[in-house]
Amino acid sequence: MAGRDFYLGPWKSKASRLEYDRLIAEWLAAGRRLPESDQDLNTTQVIRLYLRFAKGHYQKNGQPTGELDYVRLALRPLRQLYGHSRARDFGPLSLKAIQAHLVEQGLSRGGINGRIARIKRVFRWAVSEELIPPSIIHGLSAVPALKRGRSEARETDPVAPVVHATVDATLPHLSPVVADMVRFQLLTGCRPGEVGGIRPGDIDTTRDVWEHRPADHKTEHHGRERVVFIGPRAQDILRPYLLRPADTYCFSPAESERARRAAQGDRRVTPLSSGNRPGSKQTIKSRRPAGNHYSVISYRRAIHRACDRAFDPPGSLARRDGESERKWRDRLTDAQNGELKDWQARQRWSPNQLRHSAATDIRKRFGLEAAQVTLGHATADVTQVYAERDYAKAATIMREIG
Repeated sequence: MAGRDFYLGPWKSKASRLEYDRLIAEWLAAGRRLPESDQDLNTTQVIRLYLRFAKGHYQKNGQPTGELDYVRLALRPLRQLYGHSRARDFGPLSLKAIQAHLVEQGLSRGGINGRIARIKRVFRWAVSEELIPPSIIHGLSAVPALKRGRSEARETDPVAPVVHATVDATLPHLSPVVADMVRFQLLTGCRPGEVGGIRPGDIDTTRDVWEHRPADHKTEHHGRERVVFIGPRAQDILRPYLLRPADTYCFSPAESERARRAAQGDRRVTPLSSGNRPGSKQTIKSRRPAGNHYSVISYRRAIHRACDRAFDPPGSLARRDGESERKWRDRLTDAQNGELKDWQARQRWSPNQLRHSAATDIRKRFGLEAAQVTLGHATADVTQVYAERDYAKAATIMREIG
């Protein structure tokens, strides 16, 4: 096996057969490889073995999940700082050194805690595979997560609902497809990934309130069913997108791009017999062609670009009339470009804020339990994060009795 000989005992004896079964079972459990000596493994080797396991473990419907990217990101400083060290020598002080390194890089406290937890997960897996001694994970578990107010790590502001007026100002600068996605999400309170993954075959239209059961969702691995309820106003938005095969996505970047190019053609003044013909300037194939559905990242990116167009920066950072974006950027100094970047980051909002806005509106009108059911949360504690408390109602009560 793997170029090595193993003595199992006397030939055809019961002991030899049991030893053979044990050896094969361990070989299969280890991913068709022999357990390696913990004396010889360095941290990089453990990382490679874990990533091989993670590629098969973090899958959904045959596709890798986003967790795999987070794992790779978390393991980067581990490989850089301790890749050539023996895995059995990695201890609590080493993990604290990585914590300090991430703090110096400016990561948020929550982000650091998430990465440290994933590093611990790697060593816990290595212990289960008998690649390193069990004492390693016992030592790493003694390293606590960073606490609020007790570390130098940056704290992030909680995700707040986006103001409806801000959404209304952004909508004209979105493509029609993405604008409908925004309106739909604001009405239903669904997750960004759920609105991007809607397919006609996943929707039950037999009742007055439609029901969308996503093919995959965030809490699927907990055995929970997710249902997005679609009312009349959201139905009006979605209805034109249902006229397609049941297994295709309703909101398609490829369709949005074709509609954009068609609109450009309709605005064309130069006759087709003169100038460039449609598509003639596309000499280089796009390295990132439009996909068949919006991911969370592409959906968020489209909204951020629309925010940059919707809200003009102040003073000398503003773009002049008729000035191209390239000339505008070249005109600004490095310091001004930095100020512009910071200003745009403050003006941008994300799809998750639409979910917070919907949750807040539902809670104000119908209560916490209604918001919990609509958002698909297992407990009301989770809904508290999404639905802001109605402080105006509290102020009214205190005005009467306080």
